[in-house]
Amino acid sequence: MFCRELNRGKCKTYLLGCERTRRAAVIDPLRENTGRYIAVAAYHDFRIEYAIDTHTHADHRSGTWDLAELTDAKVVMERHAPAPHVNLHVSHGDVLEVGDLRIRIFHTPGHTPDGISLYVEGFLFTGDTLLIGGTGRADFAGGDAGQQYDAITSVLFALPDDTVVLPAHDYRGNHNSTIGREKTSNPRVAGRTREAYIRLMNNLGLPLPDKIQEALQSNQSAIEDDSMKFPDIAQLNAVHQVTAAELHERLVRGGTPVILDVREPEEYCDELGHIRGSRLIPLKTLPATASELETLKGNEIVVICRAGVRSSTAAALLTGLGFEHVSNLKGGMLEWNEAGLPVER
Repeated sequence: MFCRELNRGKCKTYLLGCERTRRAAVIDPLRENTGRYIAVAAYHDFRIEYAIDTHTHADHRSGTWDLAELTDAKVVMERHAPAPHVNLHVSHGDVLEVGDLRIRIFHTPGHTPDGISLYVEGFLFTGDTLLIGGTGRADFAGGDAGQQYDAITSVLFALPDDTVVLPAHDYRGNHNSTIGREKTSNPRVAGRTREAYIRLMNNLGLPLPDKIQEALQSNQSAIEDDSMKFPDIAQLNAVHQVTAAELHERLVRGGTPVILDVREPEEYCDELGHIRGSRLIPLKTLPATASELETLKGNEIVVICRAGVRSSTAAALLTGLGFEHVSNLKGGMLEWNEAGLPVER
């Protein structure tokens, strides 16, 4: 197995390759370093088959889509990831094969709902779930310190003590650790109860990353057009949320909300399907086509997407354009499907 960290910075990107078949995966790539990754893979005679994000990043633009476009790699993320253009959604217990390498997928939410860790041949890529001497913050939208504690202590700490820990970030110049070392010496987790961990994480008072909205919303939507003005956090927090059960009950009772689906065309008829009567307008085209919806300004509008994230952005955009009765389907089509509600494909 070939494994190398490629950035030499606070954000960590790894090239993981099978030395017999020369097939490889790039884990947590940065957009600005795409050329470097391709060059290093070519130098070592590896073909990049997968571009994997361990979670939706908030502090940098993801390079997965650029890598996919330039190398024909498949983009891999956890099934709750909000972004479009993900070729392979993985779940806890799945195995991803890269040549002879068998990468075990662990769903490790808490930092984000879509967090995963990757285990292969004694190496564990922990994303922002478990850091060296720390853990990823849990105060972003969708974060959950309790889930994070459970993922670390029940899933990751169940691995052998000599498992090498390779996180997606490190701010102290460390390169790796081990599960055994983190069990006994990680100051956030070692000897701390679940309740104490939640209290600690909920009171860190950390500043938000620079340009968080530009990075996070671009990564959530896979929109790289810098001319698109995303709503700010206050606008997103003001969006009214409706659950799948509430929307379904409204439809059953004969309600007539306009259902606006802002996913990409290929998602509209994928395995999640769409709600009957919904209107497809992809998020990236919404600002330019909003004028076509002027006659609906007085109507109730429910916006939907895969996980309820892009649709929150769309709902905030529409509200800012003067649409007064806009709601977001919380959890998106994932929640709708998990509730067993009817879809069309």
